[in-house]
Amino acid sequence: MNDWCQRLLAWYQTARREMPWRGHPDAYAVWVSEIMLQQTQVNTVRPYFERFLATFPDIPTLAAATDDALLKAWEGLGYYTRVRNLRKAAQQLVAEADAQLPRTAAALKQLPGIGAYTAAAIASICFGEAEPVVDGNVARVFARRNRLTEDFSKEPNRRKLADWLRPFIQAVDSPGDFNQAMMELGALICTPRNPTCDACPLRQECQAAETQTQSNYPVIPAKKALPERTREVCLLKNADGALLLARHEGERLLDGFWELPARDALPFQLHKAKLCHTHRQTFTHFRQILRVYTAPLPIDLPKLPANFCWSLAPETLPLTTATRQILTSH
Repeated sequence: MNDWCQRLLAWYQTARREMPWRGHPDAYAVWVSEIMLQQTQVNTVRPYFERFLATFPDIPTLAAATDDALLKAWEGLGYYTRVRNLRKAAQQLVAEADAQLPRTAAALKQLPGIGAYTAAAIASICFGEAEPVVDGNVARVFARRNRLTEDFSKEPNRRKLADWLRPFIQAVDSPGDFNQAMMELGALICTPRNPTCDACPLRQECQAAETQTQSNYPVIPAKKALPERTREVCLLKNADGALLLARHEGERLLDGFWELPARDALPFQLHKAKLCHTHRQTFTHFRQILRVYTAPLPIDLPKLPANFCWSLAPETLPLTTATRQILTSH
């Protein structure tokens, strides 16, 4: 085994954080954690992971989940396509594989929502396959160690780094520990800002540390300005105190969640509407501005369309993050 690999694994044994999915005996739990950890920090994921497994303890239960139960369990975690693909993959496994996860990265990548990184993580951690992971943490560690100038947001460059790492992971006894050690090093030591290089087990090989150019790696391409979308929504309650909600439809990002209804989608006219709040939220590809209006309700309310409801307990429904935040502030 290469000397730096030995040092990395030795560091991991003493420095690794305790996590509810680390060392978990069920590959399903590791799969859920890896999906949750995509573009989401560990501390954010912890409580969601425990609640999700309590609600959906196995693949068949997840496969049978209703939309409302599924979205409620993921509510606030964001990137909701993840959980829809998680259920879709569970349904595929129930139908085709006796509800068992495949044991290789190649087979795992055939499931909805599982890419190269997630497949390598599950296959190595759960089944001992020597397939290296390349996430943002790993890319940062080795971009600095080797002074790599590639843009690791691009898949070909991640594959190139994985190919470079493959002989090293094939030489260790525990591929799962090796992958987790690389990710943990990026999360705890080789951080985006102010890395603690003196504590790094790879310090003696690190070319960026040697030249004091850590902040130059990895190379981050300039971000484009995000477009803005403005909508007018309504905060309306009836005489019983029930809140009017509409189910989001037509846009995959939030499809199936309940939210404050758009003013131009109401099945009745509002008069004397007043702007009471402006809510701003940033998504991956755009910024959303919600202008929130209140108004007295018409005396004769029509029957609501199927995608509207009056709710006395909106907190029991899967709500968009913006709706939850607006209700909390009012």
